Order: sequence, then structure tokens, then C-alpha cells
Amino acid sequence: MARQLGDSHRRFLQSMMSISVMDEQEAKALYKHCCDVHKAQCPPDKLDDFIDTINAKLQPMFMQIRKGMSEDNGFQYYVLVNMAETDVTRMSSDYADNELELFRKTIDLIVSSENGKVCSTDVLNISDTLTTKKLKKSEAEQVLNRLVQDKWINEKRGEFSLSTRCIIEMEPYIRRMYEDQVKVCHICHNIALQCQICDSPTCGIKIHNPCVARYFKGRVEPHCPSCDQFWPHEIPEFRRPRSQSRR
Repeated sequence: MARQLGDSHRRFLQSMMSISVMDEQEAKALYKHCCDVHKAQCPPDKLDDFIDTINAKLQPMFMQIRKGMSEDNGFQYYVLVNMAETDVTRMSSDYADNELELFRKTIDLIVSSENGKVCSTDVLNISDTLTTKKLKKSEAEQVLNRLVQDKWINEKRGEFSLSTRCIIEMEPYIRRMYEDQVKVCHICHNIALQCQICDSPTCGIKIHNPCVARYFKGRVEPHCPSCDQFWPHEIPEFRRPRSQSRR
């Protein structure tokens, strides 16, 4: 039997609607705050049950709070997703047609790259090839800055990658549009863009960098979990979630 939606759930949902995406520690802090304000029971390990109650009420509105891992740091995030619109067109109220075309072409470059990242120069160079309406490089730069600010893409050291929000919200679109290019992580089974790939030509599995760090932690000679061939890539440092790290 579904748990009754209370004021604590409504307050949590209102915050999610204004923020759209938050990491696990922010979600836990918000969960505790909402329960404290409305004097509701707040078991620390029941956040996902709390969100399931909200999702049960959101289902008729084709909305859902989904949980997913950041490819960048391996932390868990919660994203409020509109399931009725899974295309880039969901952003049409905030971005012009040529700005959305630039975003689509940016996704094209990122998905087709070897490491799930694309140089900002490469993105700017396609701004004058748009079929809707060409953008000056300065205009394209402003659009990209807005996409970063709205948490659709990440920017680090002059390179763009798809954000956790984008991968979770746009997953059906990405899987449909790039069916032959996109593979899932062998460990967590989510879309893998920033990842390591098994060198074996008969294997070629992908594993997210954070999943690589966790899976091979403490192993002297890492071997592919699928074909058992030696894993030649550098193993990233294992990063514990902040709740387990020393402040």
C-alpha cells in the first residue's frame, strides 16, 4: 500500500521543481529539513522510500524523480524528469531553434568522441554550420555558458561533457538517436560515455571511470570482468562519497 503524501513530501517536491537536480548529500539534507519542519518521521536510510511515495503521485503527470550516477565523480544524483518529453525539444521554452541545434550537434560530438568529451573550439567551429540560423562564435559561447549554467552540459579545462542531468533526462533520446554508438557500463549498466574500454577486439566492454576505480580497488593485476584479459588502463583513484569522507 502506497504511503500517504504529506507536507514534507510536498516541500521536498517544490524544492526539486526549482532546482531540478541535486546530489545525494543535498537530497539527504533536504529530506531531513522537510521532515523536521513538518515534524514527520525521518529515518536516515529511507530517502529512496520517501521519494518513491512522491513518484507514485507524480506518475499520472508523467514526471519522476530519478537517481543516477555522475560519470565525472561517481556520486549519486537525483533529477526531476519530465517523461512526456524525452527529446531536446523539451527545452524549446528556454532556447531558440538554432540554440537547440547547437546543443544537438554538441551531443553528436560528445557521443562520437572516444572519451565522452569535446574541445570547446570544436563546438564553436560548428556554430556557423547550423541549418536553422547561424550563430556567431561569441553568440555560441553565450549559449554554451547557459547550457552549463542550466546543468545540461559540464565544462572543465576547455572541454564539454554531458551532465548527469542531461544523461538521466535525455537517456531515451540518446539511446534512440545513437543506438549503434552508445554502450552501457558493464558494471552499473547505465549509458557509458566517459569510460575505459577493454582492448580485446572480441570484447570491447565499457566501464565508467568511477566504476573502474571501485571494481579494481585493491587488485594487484586487474583483469577485464567480461573476457578476463589484462586491463591495461590506468586505474583512477577511488573517490568515496562525501558522506564517507573526512570533512
